[in-house]
Amino acid sequence: MGDKEKIINIAVIAHVDAGKSTLVDALLAQSHVFRENEEVVDCVMDSDAIERERGITIYSKNCSIMYKDYKINIVDTPGHADFSSEVERIMKTVDTVILLVDSSEGPMPQTRFVLNKSLEQGLNPILFINKIDKRDARINEVVDEVYELFMDLEANDDQLDFPIMYGIARQGIAVSDPSEVADIMVDDGTIKIKKSPKGYGDLNIEPLLDKIVEHCNPYPDLREEPLQFQISSLAYDDYIGRLGIGRITRGKLKAAQQVAVMKNEEESYNAKVNQVFVYRGLQRMAVDEAECGDIVVVSGIPDISIGETICDPAHPESLGNISIEEPTLSMNFMVNSSPFAGKVGKFVTSRHIKERLEKELEVNVGLVVEPTDSTDSFKVSGRGELHLSILIENMRREGYELAVSKPEVVIKRGANGEVLEPVEEVVVSVPDEHSGSVISKLNIRKGMMKQMMSEGNGYSRIEYSVPTRGLMGYRSEFINDTHGEGTMVRRFDGFEPWKGEIPERTNGVAVAQEEGNCTPYAIFNIQERVQMFVEPGTHVYEGMIVGMNSRGDDMVVNPCKAKRVSNMRAAGSDDTIKLTPQRTFTLEEALEFINGDELVEVTPEDIRLRKKLLREIDRRKAGNRNK
Repeated sequence: MGDKEKIINIAVIAHVDAGKSTLVDALLAQSHVFRENEEVVDCVMDSDAIERERGITIYSKNCSIMYKDYKINIVDTPGHADFSSEVERIMKTVDTVILLVDSSEGPMPQTRFVLNKSLEQGLNPILFINKIDKRDARINEVVDEVYELFMDLEANDDQLDFPIMYGIARQGIAVSDPSEVADIMVDDGTIKIKKSPKGYGDLNIEPLLDKIVEHCNPYPDLREEPLQFQISSLAYDDYIGRLGIGRITRGKLKAAQQVAVMKNEEESYNAKVNQVFVYRGLQRMAVDEAECGDIVVVSGIPDISIGETICDPAHPESLGNISIEEPTLSMNFMVNSSPFAGKVGKFVTSRHIKERLEKELEVNVGLVVEPTDSTDSFKVSGRGELHLSILIENMRREGYELAVSKPEVVIKRGANGEVLEPVEEVVVSVPDEHSGSVISKLNIRKGMMKQMMSEGNGYSRIEYSVPTRGLMGYRSEFINDTHGEGTMVRRFDGFEPWKGEIPERTNGVAVAQEEGNCTPYAIFNIQERVQMFVEPGTHVYEGMIVGMNSRGDDMVVNPCKAKRVSNMRAAGSDDTIKLTPQRTFTLEEALEFINGDELVEVTPEDIRLRKKLLREIDRRKAGNRNK
């Protein structure tokens, strides 16, 4: 038997927008994964269309690089709290983590979460202070804040002795002393370097690779031990079906091998692995055999699930279960029943929606789908608004039509029967002059301030604990209150006793009274009292929400009303009418806006708001019954 390949598995962890995917770009570029003449897009690991559009990582991705005589498997993890379940599971497959922290922002709520998970797993992180060329960089202070965070999380002595690297991921630069990049600081704003993940001058990312090799021992040689391999994540291929991904803890795994699959300590079944894949650069390559320590992908086991252990049939030993986080938010996915249903969508029936949700459950383990009293409706629960809205957006792009209800928090019962609701840790950075407005709004939403400090640059950093339902619909208010100059980061913090009633949207809506095309004349007369959501020419139907009323009650309007014509005077031209630009909604904004008696209608081409009961007389009857 030859020498075992030296394998090190690492994960890149951080809060959103710290530069994780950009750092992976630099590591890949330095390792010559790309051809010299190849045009490489930013964040090459973010291959999903929505990931590229939004600039976020939704799904954890794997790749590998060769450095010296080491194979380094790299896992790029999501930064958003809604996808934190991916991060937790990945920790079991890696030998160390690179903790990215922004040189200006410092540790954020999600930083605390991902670091805590890595410390619980016994990993010794490498700290990488990124974006050290920022004008407001406060490198030494941020390092001190990270030390404090490690101590708060009760890190052991080895973990506290973490190595520190500094760099600029987008330039492919890593150094052990930040003064080495003083010549490309942008304090005076005169230097604007073109993005180049392969480095700048004599500086490149190799010092970080050297630090990884120095800091982390390669996986031990356990090839002679019986096979043991736990599934940490899932994928799906249209041709070969469900795929299981994880690290081989011991032994070797061959293609076409008979194995035992341990569902738990007692329950197991026999199966056959069809194909085994490993990562070579960005590609998934089929191999005849893979060794312990490597991250592999297996096919041929259609019912494989996260946490199950693939073993040698003669030595069936489970590695224990991997806990899946409980959902915090739910909404109903319904068949679209509007008058415009089926006009543009390819998949419109309850059977289509049910099959698509079942397919999503193959890989999206944080999702829960339950039947409701109606065959045309399904209760879908997830980790947050972003988690569920990404699913809806994917379905919309695939040609599905559906209606979606207002998100509701998942309620639990405590040990003594008390009602518990999800609570989130919120960190906002706002201009000092707007901090009072933000504090007032969060207090109304049953928030509790934990800390407030001045950042020294005209901004205040405020930390709050707020019920999840209190944050629904708040993002747009926050942007308005801070004039777009504030940032807000959220993280699920657990379940706490019910905080009491929280006021919903204070404004009523304007509802169309009939079907037709909106006219400039009608909109001009309505817009004095209503912020419009439609423009002239928009086709509307009875019960569709066309604007937000300036008062608290709903108002029925006719946006299709035409200018009257008589034989005494021509209708005249509407060219001189000045219309206020209409408000448009993204999917997340629409879900945040609606109340309990409203729905979001989602089609491949449009996102509309509507009342559950389209006819005004039906809404009046329902209102009378509720009195």
